[in-house]
Amino acid sequence: MSQPSFRSSDSVRSGKPLRFAQSLALDAPLHLELGGELPEVEVTYETWGTLSAARDNAVLVCHAISGDSHAARHDVDDDPGWWEILIGPGRPIDTDRFFVICTNVLGGCRGSTGPLSRNPDTGAPYGPDFPQVTVFDMVEVQRRALDQLGIERLAAVVGGSLGGHQALAWAVRYPERVAATVAIATSPRLTSQAIAFDVVGRNAITRDPDFADGHYAGQGKGPAVGLALARMLGHITYLSPQAMSSKFEKDRLQAADIVSDFEKKFSVGSYLAYQGERFVERFDANSYVTLSMAMDLFDLGADQAALRAHLDAARCRWLVLSYTSDWLFPPEQSQEIVRALLAQPDPVKVSYCNVTSDCGHDAFLLEDDIDRYGELIRSFLDPEAGAQGQLFVDPDPAQLLQTRRVDYDHIAARVGPGDSVLDLGCGSGELLERLARAAPATGRRALGVELSEYALLECVRRGVEVIHGDIDNGLELFEDDAFDVVILSHTLQAVRDVERVIAEMLRVGRRAIVSFPNAAHETQRQRLGEEGLAPQASLLESHRWSDPPPLRVLSIRDFERFCVDRGVAIGDRVALDTRAGAVVEDEVNLRADLAIFVLERSAS
Repeated sequence: MSQPSFRSSDSVRSGKPLRFAQSLALDAPLHLELGGELPEVEVTYETWGTLSAARDNAVLVCHAISGDSHAARHDVDDDPGWWEILIGPGRPIDTDRFFVICTNVLGGCRGSTGPLSRNPDTGAPYGPDFPQVTVFDMVEVQRRALDQLGIERLAAVVGGSLGGHQALAWAVRYPERVAATVAIATSPRLTSQAIAFDVVGRNAITRDPDFADGHYAGQGKGPAVGLALARMLGHITYLSPQAMSSKFEKDRLQAADIVSDFEKKFSVGSYLAYQGERFVERFDANSYVTLSMAMDLFDLGADQAALRAHLDAARCRWLVLSYTSDWLFPPEQSQEIVRALLAQPDPVKVSYCNVTSDCGHDAFLLEDDIDRYGELIRSFLDPEAGAQGQLFVDPDPAQLLQTRRVDYDHIAARVGPGDSVLDLGCGSGELLERLARAAPATGRRALGVELSEYALLECVRRGVEVIHGDIDNGLELFEDDAFDVVILSHTLQAVRDVERVIAEMLRVGRRAIVSFPNAAHETQRQRLGEEGLAPQASLLESHRWSDPPPLRVLSIRDFERFCVDRGVAIGDRVALDTRAGAVVEDEVNLRADLAIFVLERSAS
């Protein structure tokens, strides 16, 4: 009989002593955001790699609610860490390149000061008397610990979930100390639904008869049932419906043979019982209450105005990652962060990817999709290392729309040296990289929008800012007049709603540049008239009419008529014979195989 998989983000974690953990005591009391103070604070941390002589290669890794300082193993005999797949020699956060630090957060139970720690006023564990701490308190402790370690500026802060909240807090509280932020599967604040799950989890703990009002330490037992139930509930929120179905649907009545007092009639029940009971072995109930409440209290703003006000302080580079099946921290919340960053009056550099995944919120801790999110992190942190990696071939033929880009010279000539540029369907970022290099002194803002995750990765490897998105869904992440020029190069054929996309281009940009192959070119007419074959809609000759995506065919005259009918002003037009490498002046609808239009808003 097959057994359901117990693989999860908890699989490598245990309550064993942390062999490589170090500790330091803060040199002064900690004043807390919600009032009061902690007279003594100890910080447990682990490090990997070597701090450079300039002390400029430190990366702070921030853990989620159930994590600790042990993010990765230190040698072959060490236990694996909770982010083993991401941290280590040659891995995306490369410890041959970076000095990586991970602290156990304030309020935790794996060494840093928390409810299990001795209260200096009583000599007994704090227990329920431990004060409520916030994410900003956690970050303040990390900042002071780094001060004592002699690290003034971080190459990056990286974290997911609650760790992502810490990364956001670092960027807004200490902007001068952070060069880059990687915010993964996180949010400006939790949804009410997410808070509701935490409320039920805390109630399960505090209503357990063995909770003893939080004074269970030293009594030989604690709220094991309540804590296990809280963790079971957590695991439900970490998995997507797809992951649940994949793990348990086929063998739903074939529960794993485990010893447990919890119900295990169904395979999903035995999985939850196993995860809940394992969690009790390594975690403290008061810490769980403290940390879950800190996460629920985190709030950078209920709307865009408030969020922008908070993020206005940030000056670092950003990589924001979400996961398509994450309903606990849904992609829309990451997009709120991106929208706020893009709208800053002094824009920061930001790239964003909504990683396709069936793993739910747990995705950032699992290896299933690391070919994309791991490589994005590697290339973002160290573009030189990313550039040395292999070029990924996009497995989706729908994205293979482009070939030799003969229109780039003419497009570049129509972009002013100080113009900011948004390139829609930017592919691997070749045009944007070229435009940025052409005007380095201006610090030109050049940003792309791309649907393919693999092409997006190549953009990040080039050092090109890029936002993951489908332009047919609109450009709602961008403000009016956000750019001088918006480019749609050899992508019009694949657009579903041409009128909407052109209107959005002219809302977001002061000018729009559109290029497309001309279906009325003489070779296309010959193809139809003599061979009876439909005109090709792409310069990619291998793309057939039956291949995905379905591509529209249009002529220069068709597009001119479209602009007249919609009141779109044509500021300039160039027609090209790409095979001859020449500009066509006469009979352009017959003799040009590629056209470039510069569009402007109509005066009316």
